[in-house]
Amino acid sequence: MASIKKQPSGRWQARYYDSAGKQHARRFDRKVDAQRWLDEQTAALVAGTHVEPRTARQTVGHWCDTWMAGYASRSPLTVRQAGVHLRLIRQEFGSMPLSSVRPSTVNAWTARLKAEGYADSYVYATYRRFAQVMGDAVADGIIPRSPCSRKTAPRTGGQRPYVATTEQVWQLYGAFPEGLRPAVLLGAFVGLRLSEAAALRVSDVDFMRGIVSPAIQHPARPLKSDTARTPVPIPAELALMLSAAVARTGAGVLVTDAIMRATTPWAVERAMRDVRGSVEGLPGGFRFHDLRHYFASLLIAAGLDVKVVQARLRHASAVTTLNTYGHLWPDSDESSRAAVALALAAREDNPRTREVVD
Repeated sequence: MASIKKQPSGRWQARYYDSAGKQHARRFDRKVDAQRWLDEQTAALVAGTHVEPRTARQTVGHWCDTWMAGYASRSPLTVRQAGVHLRLIRQEFGSMPLSSVRPSTVNAWTARLKAEGYADSYVYATYRRFAQVMGDAVADGIIPRSPCSRKTAPRTGGQRPYVATTEQVWQLYGAFPEGLRPAVLLGAFVGLRLSEAAALRVSDVDFMRGIVSPAIQHPARPLKSDTARTPVPIPAELALMLSAAVARTGAGVLVTDAIMRATTPWAVERAMRDVRGSVEGLPGGFRFHDLRHYFASLLIAAGLDVKVVQARLRHASAVTTLNTYGHLWPDSDESSRAAVALALAAREDNPRTREVVD
């Protein structure tokens, strides 16, 4: 049921009832505006996209607070990163009603972030957070649709990872403080992520059989998936080096600080920042995670196929492996040329074949 009535004040009141029987009303100076609003609301009811007007007027900033309260169950690092993104989102949209954010507004925002000097990858990450927040608002029935879509997504800014040389890896190993050196081995030759390497326990390594079984990440949180917990085989030489480090410290973890206690990811990354400048040819932004890229390149150069590399890197999908490291597989152009040339050579009327027969 819907109606429009003129009030004693001279304004026009539009009124309707939603599917739950709740009444909604709004006053307008002009009857045409009241009719337009009423048509929009009743059309949304028919389409199943109706949102209570009062709810739709909730601001982006208020919804971010609600969303963050529900997101707080994630790991501290994940929550902290979300908070960094939300600060930029609140600066731009905080006072705006959720229902007033348009795709054109989102496009203008990401363009402005890029113009202000933010890296493409950071702009994309912040946009993806905003898309996540707005998508959850849709799921909660606060807005009928999200202003974020494939059309509004900025460039990912993905860059090919820097792959260190073996000589550079060993120079880094030598420059690291002694207790942190096993982290370099675990990154470059096991492919562990920073939080995994910092938390790896002696009990997670089978030194006799040569198997590293990551189970936790710093400080002591279980890894998120079964894929992340996939055991990684290592050669006897590496097992001996790691065993020697354990024998020296007597600690229950492989990576230690100066007084042989468990260290932190931040200490390892700080050490990387301190020593990377002493390694010739290493870029200034080289990170611990780039050792994992070296590990991938090592496997690919040895001729391992994508499924094996995926398993050793503990990627959930081979698509991730190919998107990140596909360019490292060698001779793709020459291999395809050779395959086609072989088929052409098999033709009975191949001129070259006739020349040989003659």
